[in-house]
Amino acid sequence: MRLSLLLAGAINLVATQTIATSRCTPETFTPHLSSNASLVYAVPYGPNDTFVGPLGNYSGLPEYCAVYVNVSSSATSSYEFGLWLPINTWNKRYMAYGNGGFTGMVAFADMAPGLFYGFATVSTNTGHNSSVTEAGDAGWALNNPETRTDWGWRALHGSVALGKELTEAFYSEDISYSYYAGCSTGGRQGLKSVQMFPDDFDGVLAGACAWWTTHQQNWDLKLATYNLPNNASHHITETQVDALAAEVLRQCDEVDGVKDNIIMNGYACDFRPETLLCDGPSANKSTCFTADQLDTVYKIYSPWVETNDSFVFPSFAYGSETQFAQMIMTDDDEQDSPSGIAYPRDFVYNDADWPWQNLDFSTIQLSDRLDPGNATAGDFDLRPFKNKGGKLIHYHGFADGEIPTGSSIYYYKQVQKMLTPLGIELDEFYRFFLIPGMEHCLDSVHDAPWYIASANQPGGLTGTNVWGVPGYRDRKHDAILALMAWVENGIAPDELIATKFVDDTPLEGVQAQRRLCVYPKEVKYVGGNWNETSAFECQ
Repeated sequence: MRLSLLLAGAINLVATQTIATSRCTPETFTPHLSSNASLVYAVPYGPNDTFVGPLGNYSGLPEYCAVYVNVSSSATSSYEFGLWLPINTWNKRYMAYGNGGFTGMVAFADMAPGLFYGFATVSTNTGHNSSVTEAGDAGWALNNPETRTDWGWRALHGSVALGKELTEAFYSEDISYSYYAGCSTGGRQGLKSVQMFPDDFDGVLAGACAWWTTHQQNWDLKLATYNLPNNASHHITETQVDALAAEVLRQCDEVDGVKDNIIMNGYACDFRPETLLCDGPSANKSTCFTADQLDTVYKIYSPWVETNDSFVFPSFAYGSETQFAQMIMTDDDEQDSPSGIAYPRDFVYNDADWPWQNLDFSTIQLSDRLDPGNATAGDFDLRPFKNKGGKLIHYHGFADGEIPTGSSIYYYKQVQKMLTPLGIELDEFYRFFLIPGMEHCLDSVHDAPWYIASANQPGGLTGTNVWGVPGYRDRKHDAILALMAWVENGIAPDELIATKFVDDTPLEGVQAQRRLCVYPKEVKYVGGNWNETSAFECQ
């Protein structure tokens, strides 16, 4: 009897798989497309098949149906999205992944790990096609207001909405829960969705959010101008930035009570750059600083404040030097187009010949008035998302040298100032984590634990088909599982644990792990081996 039941179950499973595979055809999806959408392909993939993507090839994945759709968003614009549907491992959940910079590319690198969880995964190209090497290039936005809107919010929302319909049509079942994960521009997209479309997702995981588009994108250029022109007396070199980083670590490492090469709070250090002053004509000018060069250092670490004490944007935290060097260095032949020029040139002024020297406070004021593409996620009233039961996990690395950690702290405090007077406790639906030593979205300085299995992160590890946190697939170590536990079981994340694998290779084992605390609590050293979580507490 038992054998017959097992055989019957096996036959039913094969029948279900066959039916699901046979449904991966254009005929399944086309009837459910909106009038402005067209199906590019619907193709089944097995574990032995290889999906050829723009940044790499993907094989050895759970069997899935790969769908690609083009949507006309206006008379002059369109966006695309990819949708991967597990054939026989669907967990009845839907996961959307965000993008980065100005890049126009479906995030297949995140969708692939998502299949191992069992998610139906979706991602958009944001309305244009460009590679990650062009993340700082926004030439596509010039004279293209509709495509700016696609990038700002429309492509993600439209892809998510239509993708849900196609998912439910494929499985002939309703989606139980809908989630989102993204970092940088992807973080901004997540916050924008929470604000504009609170019903899109039950849970959002948003990292290093580029949320203040009208200010941050102009600040990118402002930062570069501090170090221009290259032949000026105030210009600092990459070698000097290395020396600066070493001195920051020397002065700031032990502020948190333990000398472990990790600066736990990059804003807590009273750093004195004067220790780097050249002490005479014979000093090594490649590693010491003149008075004029120290002025540049002070500008880099200071908030951008303009007329009448108008706060424009926060500064980098101490410890972010490794990454910010790339933002302030400009080749001699590129000084007419320094880092960060794309947004004011192509979005705000819509002028391919706009000179960077014209950047001033009026650029910020114009940006705020226009908010091209309605991209800024600056609505701090998150009550609609909270009231529908949504949960938000927000995180940022303290060594981020692309988007200052302070921008996320500022955002959290603005939400707090909006909702606390209304009697709303943020911890009920919104929890914010700072990750000491983590750079922009992934990786870290001085081997600090950084991996929480969020968007972009599996691609930062060495190995085939890395997903979740190998060896620690639980809600403490995996931020996606933490979000799911909060949404579905009401288990709020009181802490997360970041992991650092040896050489960022899971097969080599864990090098260190460290607790992450719900802001405003900070992780404090309480004694013992600092590579172990027991050495720290949230206080």
